This record gives sequence, C-alpha cells and structure tokens, in this order.
Amino acid sequence: MFLNDQETATDLLYYEAISRTVVRFIRETPLVPVTIGVHGDWGAGKSSVLKMTESAFQGQDRELCLWFNGWTFEGFEDAKTVLIETLIDELRRARPTSKKVAEAAKKLLKRVDWLKLARKSGGLALTAMTGIPSLDQLSGVVDMVAAFVKKPQEHISIDDLKTFAGQAQEYVKEPSEEVDRIPEHVHAFRKEFEELLDAAELDRLVVIVDDLDRCLPHTAIATLEAIRLFLMVDRTAFVIGADELMIEYAVKEHFPDLPPSSGPVGYARNYLEKLIQVPFRVPALGLAETRVYITLLLAELALSKGDAGFQKLLEAARKDMQRPWQSRGIDTAMLQEAVGPVVPDKVREAQTISAVLSKILTEGTHGNPRQIKRFLNSMMLRRAIAEERGFGEEIKLPVLGKIMLAERFYPDFYKQLAQLATAEGGKPASLAQFERALRPFPATAAPSKTDAKAETATKKVSIKLDEPEALPQDVLDWMKVEWIKGWAAIDPSLSDVDLRPYVFVTRDKRGALGGVAASAHLESLVDRLMGKKMAARSCVAEVSKLSPQELDEVFTSVSDQAMQVEDLASEPHGIQGLMVLSEHTPEMGRRLLEFAKSLNLAKVGLWPANMVANIKHPVLMDEAKGLLSGWAEQTENSNLKNAVKLVLKLAKKD
Repeated sequence: MFLNDQETATDLLYYEAISRTVVRFIRETPLVPVTIGVHGDWGAGKSSVLKMTESAFQGQDRELCLWFNGWTFEGFEDAKTVLIETLIDELRRARPTSKKVAEAAKKLLKRVDWLKLARKSGGLALTAMTGIPSLDQLSGVVDMVAAFVKKPQEHISIDDLKTFAGQAQEYVKEPSEEVDRIPEHVHAFRKEFEELLDAAELDRLVVIVDDLDRCLPHTAIATLEAIRLFLMVDRTAFVIGADELMIEYAVKEHFPDLPPSSGPVGYARNYLEKLIQVPFRVPALGLAETRVYITLLLAELALSKGDAGFQKLLEAARKDMQRPWQSRGIDTAMLQEAVGPVVPDKVREAQTISAVLSKILTEGTHGNPRQIKRFLNSMMLRRAIAEERGFGEEIKLPVLGKIMLAERFYPDFYKQLAQLATAEGGKPASLAQFERALRPFPATAAPSKTDAKAETATKKVSIKLDEPEALPQDVLDWMKVEWIKGWAAIDPSLSDVDLRPYVFVTRDKRGALGGVAASAHLESLVDRLMGKKMAARSCVAEVSKLSPQELDEVFTSVSDQAMQVEDLASEPHGIQGLMVLSEHTPEMGRRLLEFAKSLNLAKVGLWPANMVANIKHPVLMDEAKGLLSGWAEQTENSNLKNAVKLVLKLAKKD
C-alpha cells in the first residue's frame, strides 16, 4: 500500500485554517474585485488548500466557484481567450435554464471572437494601429508562401492562386476601424461580463486558478493579464495557486528587456504584486508538524478506510497542531484514546517511524509535505520489493527509514556504510564502536546502590575503550561531522543489525528522490554552473535567490555530472559551479567538503587544493584546513601534496 501524491481530501496538515482565512477574506470584501495568491514551494500543499477553498463555496446559490487549471491549456496558442471562453462556458453550465445567461454569454463570446480577430490583425499590443505587420503576421505570410511553393508547378490551379492572394491580402490590408478601437472593446467586454454576472444572479464569482507555475512563461503571463485586463470586475475574486518565484521567473523570461530596478524591489516582483493583491504563503512544516504528519499518513494507511478510530486520532492531532510550539506529538496515550487500549502493530509502528524520521526529514526536505510523502513511499516500496523476493521479515521499517536518511541526505556516508556492511558480514565493527562512543551506556532504570560500584567500573572501562586514540580512522572522521553524530544517536541502534538486506533494497544509485534538476529554470542554471569559471561566476546573484531545497537539488545535479568524467587529472566541468554554490550557505560548504573527501586522490590533479581552499565559512574553516593538512601528508599523489603545501603556506602569509 502506498500514499497518494495527489491533493488530499483528508486534511492531515490542518491547512483548513488557511483555506478558511481565504474564504473569510473573500466574503468580507463582497463588492470589490480581488486577486489572492496562495504561494508555496513545489509540493507545499497549495492545491490542497485550493480544493478546500472550493469546497467551502459548494452549494451556495448566489456564490459560484469555478476551477481553471492553466497547465491543461498549455498547448493553446492564445491563453487569454482560452481562459475567458472557459469561464463563460462554465457560467452558462452553472445556470443551464436561464435564457438571460445564455443571451449574455452569447454576446460575450462574440466579443471573444473579436479579440481573436484583433490578435490576428495586430494583436493586443496595438501593432495594427501602426500599419506595420507584426512578427506573427510576417510569419503567417512566410508559412503560406512555403506551403504554396511545395506544390509542383503543374499542379498549381487558378483556385490556388486566388486562395493565396486572398490570404495575403488579409495581412496587408489597412487596419479596420474595429481594430483601431481596441481600448473601447476592452471596456465593453468588462461591462458585458458584469451583465453576465447580473444575469446569473451572483453576489460573488470565485475563480480558482491552479498549476500556473507549471506553465511556460508566455502562458503564465497571458493568463494573469487576461484576469487583470478583462475579468477583474466587481464581485469577482481570483485565487491563484503558484510559486511566486516561478512567476517572477516567467516575468523575466517574458519581458527580457526590462531595465535594472532602481529601487529595493525588482520589476518582476512589482509586476507580481500589482497582479496579486493579497498573498497567502503555505508555511513549511516544523518538527512537531512533521512528526504528526508522518504518524497520520502511516496510521491512515494501516487502518481501514473510514475507520472511526482514525477520525478520533485526526481530531486530536488537529487540536494538538493548533499550537505547534506546544505540541507533544501523537504519543501512546493519544493513540490508545483514539483506537483503543490495544493499539494495532502497524499503528504503533507508524509512531516509531515518525520518531526516527522527523528531525532529519524536516531539515532535509525543509518541511515539504510532498517530499516527505515521496520518502515514505520509497521506503514502503522497498519493503514491498523485499516481501516479493521472500525476505520481507528481515526488513524493519524503522531501521530501513534510518538507513534511507543517510542514503538521501549524506550519500557519501551511506556508501561507506554499505561497503563496510558488505565486507564485514553485515555488521560493521566501526559502526558499533561509533555508537558506543556516542552512547556508552544503554538507557536503563536508575541503578540500585548495590550496583553503583559495578556501574562505576563499567563506566571507566567504557570511557577507556572509547578514547579517541583507540578508535579507527573512519570513526574519528565521523566524530567530526555533526550530521552523522545526530543520525547515529537516533533509535534504533544498528550495532546488532545485519545491514545487508537493507543495503540490497537501497542499492539504487540515486535513491527515490533523485538528483537531477527537474524545473526548467534550474536546468538552465545547472547548465551555466557546468561551464567555465566566468560562466559559473555569472550565476552568483541567481544562486543567492534559491531556496534551500533548490540549492540541494542543483548541487546534487552539478556534482553528479562533474564526476561522470573518466579523467580527473584536469579540473572537470562543474567544479567552479560547486564552488559558487558552496559560498552561499554553510550547508553547501559542508557538501563541498564531503565531495572533496570522496575523491580518489590517486586519480586527481591539482584542482582539489584550490577547491577546498575556497571554503571560507567560519564554521568550516578548521575542517577544511584539517582536510588540506591530511592531503599534505598523503603519499598517493605527490603533485597534489606539493600543491596543498603551497596553498597552506600562502594561507599562513595571509
């Protein structure tokens, strides 16, 4: 069983509070036109909020809510008229027996036909007034000529010549009086649209526009302009779900010649704020909310559909999430109160998995619900594979989840762990020593007085065994990394677990969440970061605007591509890009350090020395210097050794 990735009908995140706020705002401003933006990153839950908003208006006689998905009409040439025609048709369907609505709709559709003609005759950019053909018009003539000359000469008829002449004449004729009065038609359209609302006897028309950030820039801008130019009349409200950064990107792409802004806010942001008056942002999940969310997702999956116990659990969780800063999560008492004193094993397992995953998954996904859900789906898919192969009983989800955290968020450490597990019969000695060093004593009840001396002796032995000089090098390296220490401290302990079945089901190279930049604007950025130094440096400003999630995605994509070359003697394409990314946040600097540690020193040239020396974040300086010092002592690569010594010498002078 797997989790549905579509917008949910069950509100597990208490986003109903956001949708209720949107509905309340619309109803408290019933007369004036308004545009509301529901913003959030990919997978933040915008569509779910919009669905809840739509539900709130269902069944209201004088309030009509219509849904428009911009992505559905991506391939249409004129997004403006597609949106307008869709809304008129939906209004007519909503009042099927009204003659007034039918007549008003028919009148408006004629106006839309004129808009199409105006576009063909010169477009809404008013090129028809100048008498100069637009690029679209010239393109149309070229297409006609190309189609005409493709015919063999002996097959050209008089009718063909007449047809071509008539079509060409349409493009060179004088602009009609109708086209000269485009502003008048815009005002007339708005007036007739209001008349349609009157005929439909509506106090409020609410139009929800979803998936606008998935559209190409031209479609996104055309949709927004149609709303602003033609449809923003009294009693209308538009609720637009989109990532505002993607819309800003669309503005820049659609208007590439915009001058640099002279004020604190760029033109792209000003344009967006002019179109969308009231922004709501779907917040990222915090630690407490992630913990509740994971438990609810897995508990809902474990219980039968419509289970009364789950509904009680959901109500209790919503009450708990009203004040997330005071949340105690879904504890055993809450589970027993909801589903009964005997909690089903899978529901209890959901609580355990949530405790294992919540902290690192919250930080690693930046509280993104879709990424959390995808992680859980990947985890359950892997257990399903194990079950089909006959070793499902050997896979415990809490253990699998913990290992997948390392695979997803610290792949170099995961690879090292997998290699040790394969080489040492599934139970790496280094991992056991590492866990003992972090938590030398098991969590037990307080010792009795008679055991005090024995416990003291045990403590002394443990401390002696776990002194740094007694630990192997890989454990000492792990001790320097806070992320790995935090990961190892999470229950369950893995010291006595045979990791080979888990390595087998997680052996795919990239994991379920992948490492390729999927968004168009990220693909373009990755391409430039893969260039030489000047190209990479030109991306500094753009990198500074990326969200933490986007930074992770871009770094993974660039580093994966950089390491696909066979010859590492010279600097691979992408290293300069990684250096640019590493300068932005300590997290990116940390990733560059781990990238450097994963290099095969025997195969590289001199470039790693400069790459690591570029790490300037104060919290990473000592670790970077320590890595360079280690390279200065290694014997695998004498050229790198000499280069590093020179770098360290120059650093001392500075």
